[in-house]
Amino acid sequence: MMPDVFSRRLTWDLTPNALTLAIERRRARGDALLDLTGSNPTAAGLPIAGGEILAALGDPEALVYRPDPRGLPSAREALAAWLGRDGRRVSPERLFLSSSTSEAYGWLFELLADPGDAILTPTPSYPLFEYLAGRAGLVLRPWRLEYDGRWNIDRASVLDAARAGARAIVAIHPNNPTGSFLSNGDLAFLAETAGRDLALISDEVFVDFALTEAPGRAPTALAQERCLTFVLGGLSKAAGLPQMKLAWIVVGGPDDLVEQAIARLELIADSVLSPSAPIQHALPRILALIPAFQAAARARLRANLAVAARVFAPPAAASLLPVEGGWTLPLRLPAVHTGEQWAIQLVDDEGILVQPGYFYDFEGEAFVVVSLLTPELDFAAGLSRLRAAVDRSIIPT
Repeated sequence: MMPDVFSRRLTWDLTPNALTLAIERRRARGDALLDLTGSNPTAAGLPIAGGEILAALGDPEALVYRPDPRGLPSAREALAAWLGRDGRRVSPERLFLSSSTSEAYGWLFELLADPGDAILTPTPSYPLFEYLAGRAGLVLRPWRLEYDGRWNIDRASVLDAARAGARAIVAIHPNNPTGSFLSNGDLAFLAETAGRDLALISDEVFVDFALTEAPGRAPTALAQERCLTFVLGGLSKAAGLPQMKLAWIVVGGPDDLVEQAIARLELIADSVLSPSAPIQHALPRILALIPAFQAAARARLRANLAVAARVFAPPAAASLLPVEGGWTLPLRLPAVHTGEQWAIQLVDDEGILVQPGYFYDFEGEAFVVVSLLTPELDFAAGLSRLRAAVDRSIIPT
């Protein structure tokens, strides 16, 4: 029983799960563990222009404190130009800088909902939402992505969840972990469902990492004007710099709603003035470094995706679910075990670490998730071990 001294919003089970215990047992024995789950770009062996980044952070202008609730005008102007590089018009006045997309979600939940209200979130998706919503005292109501050869929005589930009452619809574009983008039709449907009563939050932190071409794919929600819209992004993924702690919100939609949202969001942001001066002054120079990082990252992601396709080519008993973009790859394993049982067995017997599908609320079957950002030799070695373990599991004894 939780002591009365603690908030009832934070009621999560703090007991280590079975996979964590398996990892701890292996490490206690001193046995090696090949990690196929890493999503830290600074530890993935990708090129980072360290000298240029450090020089940018040394701008002497950062020694002068010029607080602005939306972020420094020079940083927002540079970011607006970068976001509009494909011809879209992004106004610096509609931009807010935060220290992370998690913080941005927190601000938006405060802006849009009262304790006890519901937010609609996709499933499968980030395990993060449970914690962010819980901290704000909000309820999560899921809408489903369904798989029929590709991932599609189950529109009936969106409508059912919206009819039950909610304040916002969250979409992840492309989704993590399914790697599926919204189509133009899907984006229009979500915006129409939101109307003037709900807001649409489009998390686009992985939008620059498309791995396939697809006709009808929505490029971004930046130009969406049917409903109040918030587009999220950040340096964590776009530049591979999570330690720099800079993210953004772009406010869009009908002008009257945008004006009211900006006025309220300014008050929220002004209460914390979150991003540091050095990173804001460095932003224009860091944005110029993004193309080189993204090219290297996409090369890694595509190479690993090709390896996975070869390792699990038919008639393999396991299969990969096609991904369109992002950094993660879901695998469907034989249902001789659950996803969690597979993950634990792979740690214990094969010395490889994957994430069980239930971390992301996959429905049914035996799903595990691996990171396409894993260094290529490790990725190939780990998948070969995983394939061998799967093959052994279905050989009659």
